[in-house]
Amino acid sequence: MLSPALLLLASVASEDPIERIAVQGQYRSVYVNEAPTSVSVLTSDVIGQRHGTHMEEVLNIIPNLNFSSGSSRARFLQIRGIGERSQFVDPINPSVGILIDGINYSGLGQAAQLFDISQVEVYRGPQSGRFGADGMAGMLVLESTQAGTQFDGFWQLGAANYGAVEGGFAAGGELGVLGRARLSVYQQADDGFTENTYLQRDDTQSRSERIARFNLWTELADTWQLRSTAHLYRQDNGYDAFSLDNTRQTLSDEPGQDDATMKAARMALSYTGADTHETVLSYSIMSADTVYSYDEDWSYVGIAPGWEYSSTDAYWRDRQDQTFEARWLSTQPATMFGVPTDWVVGWYYLDRTENLKREFMNWDTYMDDMFVSDYASKRNALYAEVTQNLSEQWQLITGLRLERYRNTYQDSNAVAVNPKDTMVGGRISLNYKPALGHMAYITWSRGYKTGGVNAEALGKATDNPELEEFLLQRSSFAPEYLTSLEAGYKYINADDTLSLNVALFAQNRDDVQLKSWINRAQTFIGYIENAAGGKVQGLEAELNLKLTPQLSWFTNVGLLDTKIEGFVTEDGVDMEGRDQAQAPNYQVNTGIHWQFNNDISATVQIDSKDSFYFSDSHNSQSDAFSLLHASLQWQLNAWHIKLWGRNLTNEDYATRGFYFGNDPRDEYQPTTYVQWGEPRRVGITFNYAM
Repeated sequence: MLSPALLLLASVASEDPIERIAVQGQYRSVYVNEAPTSVSVLTSDVIGQRHGTHMEEVLNIIPNLNFSSGSSRARFLQIRGIGERSQFVDPINPSVGILIDGINYSGLGQAAQLFDISQVEVYRGPQSGRFGADGMAGMLVLESTQAGTQFDGFWQLGAANYGAVEGGFAAGGELGVLGRARLSVYQQADDGFTENTYLQRDDTQSRSERIARFNLWTELADTWQLRSTAHLYRQDNGYDAFSLDNTRQTLSDEPGQDDATMKAARMALSYTGADTHETVLSYSIMSADTVYSYDEDWSYVGIAPGWEYSSTDAYWRDRQDQTFEARWLSTQPATMFGVPTDWVVGWYYLDRTENLKREFMNWDTYMDDMFVSDYASKRNALYAEVTQNLSEQWQLITGLRLERYRNTYQDSNAVAVNPKDTMVGGRISLNYKPALGHMAYITWSRGYKTGGVNAEALGKATDNPELEEFLLQRSSFAPEYLTSLEAGYKYINADDTLSLNVALFAQNRDDVQLKSWINRAQTFIGYIENAAGGKVQGLEAELNLKLTPQLSWFTNVGLLDTKIEGFVTEDGVDMEGRDQAQAPNYQVNTGIHWQFNNDISATVQIDSKDSFYFSDSHNSQSDAFSLLHASLQWQLNAWHIKLWGRNLTNEDYATRGFYFGNDPRDEYQPTTYVQWGEPRRVGITFNYAM
């Protein structure tokens, strides 16, 4: 969100009266109102206005950003209608990536906890030129609060309805020769928002989540700097979200779980001793052990006459990532074609392994179907970008990234494949700054993500010749590409009372990777195939206006028009011209912030979102909805007390939907089943500044 008064991270020189925030997701730190792309920033102040503890609780602030559940926490995001919705058997490459303190958590959205996060940057549109295959449709960049030279920190305690409690602390400062350090530790827990009427429990969707982050900035010498980062994340959550009655009352006799343990570390070494350039070397490692299970029939033995069926489905994943990057950035402009030019060149390497064990258990027959797979992906990328200062007003940015992937896959069904390919992405931006506080730009960019294999489909293509032939033709899928043309205008006035960001865009998708499902011969299989293409166009606008010294108004709007091209489902439904999944035609966040005096302030805001399709393989849709949020904050010396509420009107809204038959009471009539979003939440939080 976007008020310049709230988006204060760094001030410019004294002759520039405008206070602006710097974003870190570009190759160089730049001011948000000078970045030639559609980017939004959420600061800790904005996050705190709705007491956001996880990204899914604040995502509706951002124009054209959506998320899907299907788990206890949103793992996958969609930007401008592009992004995955779930993962079961097969490995996937996310379309929207997540970077936390420089560590790649793409596909692991549950790690996006917001305690002591100073800001969240959301980049919309192709970002592969900067981030590679995990940034085809966009990227989220989260940065922990930096340590200062003086010791500071805070304690936080809170409570809310649904049995929610939280506690944490953050502290940092100078540690002598070690440098500046900051440690954050946080724990939250609640009972969840469903009632299991069969088991007579209200905690089968409970959540218990804790995080620890440590960052150390060390001056090794006059020209050597080192940033060291360590993360630990633990999630012990229940999963019991879907009801045969489409309510918050479930009937499962074997509720599932959604657990995760993530450990990560990163070291970034900078050398600034050269006359013309800076060298940055970084290495990171991340491990993620996850367990995802659920009651496959959502019911219990005896729910219908003669009904004896009971089953569970469970997935254990062990993911290991290692990345290395070497980057050289100019510190003085070089002359290229007679024009002062800044440059960046670099090499990036990713080694990712993912081992899966899946167990499908039929408790009626005690038949245990066990499946294991091993997946490895190695990526190498070379990239370069030049920024040419054509004049005081005009600037041209040209970037290119060449990325090669080699994937190796094998499983217990004797499937062994090795897809590989080379992908090309980048951007060209022309920027115009006619006066202080004004900027216009036009950017062409190209993003990509890797291809892959439909391992589950291959493994089940065994005993039905017709089905086998159908699935073998879809054994793998090619990379997807996204090409975008975007024009934008950014403005902030001299007295810091008005800011405006507007972006118009048109995007073309080639070889679109769409999820399909097949249900024949008592076989239910999901697979990905390449559609011919897709089109996306729309607008993003962010307006902030200080009406009086005490009262501010903000509005964030996303408009979206998407189309699927050349895709027919396995059931013969032609999706030509239909909207893409998770792509509402409008999203609006608007509200007011009222600073009553130096100690007391209040914020009231509304999120509105249009209906959207849950999937590209069926036509079930959500309902449009609006959510009301409010907070009241009181500063009393070192104490900060906050009363907060989200979804105050207790609106029922869906975050995930499926369409199939699963209820024996109606003889398995196809039905739209949904997972409900967060109900009314109210709570109180106490912060004590140290």
